[in-house]
Amino acid sequence: MSAKSITLRMREAFDTRIAALAGRQRGYVTRAQLLALGVSRHQITYAIRARRLIPVYSGVYAVGHLPTLPQARAFGALLACGKGVVLSHGTAATVWGIFTRWELPFEVTAAAPHDRAGIRVHRAALTHADMTRQLGLPVTSAARTVLDVTPRLTDKALTRAVNELRRVSHLRLHELEDLLARVPRHPGRKRLLPFIERPSGPTRSEFEDAFLAFCERFGLPRPLVNTIVGGVEVDAFFPEHRLIVELDSWGFHSSRESFRSDRERDAEMLALGFRTVRITWERLIEAPEREAERLRAILARAA
Repeated sequence: MSAKSITLRMREAFDTRIAALAGRQRGYVTRAQLLALGVSRHQITYAIRARRLIPVYSGVYAVGHLPTLPQARAFGALLACGKGVVLSHGTAATVWGIFTRWELPFEVTAAAPHDRAGIRVHRAALTHADMTRQLGLPVTSAARTVLDVTPRLTDKALTRAVNELRRVSHLRLHELEDLLARVPRHPGRKRLLPFIERPSGPTRSEFEDAFLAFCERFGLPRPLVNTIVGGVEVDAFFPEHRLIVELDSWGFHSSRESFRSDRERDAEMLALGFRTVRITWERLIEAPEREAERLRAILARAA
């Protein structure tokens, strides 16, 4: 076998091993990994010139082509920062579905200081409970992610984020409570405490969030939400008053069939001893004082 054939076979063997490694790492390899495989510095330089390796971050290369999926590109950012680093803050918020867009630069959290061009690195001592995997990526837990992005969210967006994560079982209140106890000086802690101090079932919509805020604003009792009464799930329930509140929105109650079924259910609940009050979004938002006065009178009479 000629020297040229041996060299060609060695290169093919290296390429196979590099491709296998890149396949496990969303299309990326690091310089340290290539050297550990036996690839020389000269070979790395040649592969870069030949565009077989494409520099992405310092010491991190895409193999053959640049990955297009944002999840893959986020993995490349993790490789650039080394072991023990996880996606966090805005990037983690996108992974968990709090944000809908992948923003650049990618954000990570590390225990030690890092300086990586094109990556926003936060420094924090995370515990095992603060880290997990989602979409196959090392990422801060849902609870830690919410805490970190709380300063970037409006009150309405924060409420929806917490409730949506709870609804799909990514976040549990005891996890949030444990985290807040460990980070007494975090800037997002104060705004998350009400979820612990005044717990309720996870809401499913902005309407339900608004109704709970309405009850708090006007000093009304805090109802249970999305709970079972008489064998069916209701929007809100005041158990001491045996009063059900259904939040009527046009999207769910605009058909003749839904109108009939709603009234049928109201009658069944009344037969069981539970009265039903229906509140629309327009009345709650446009005339909250009047709605509060009316609901307070109904609760007082029920009591």
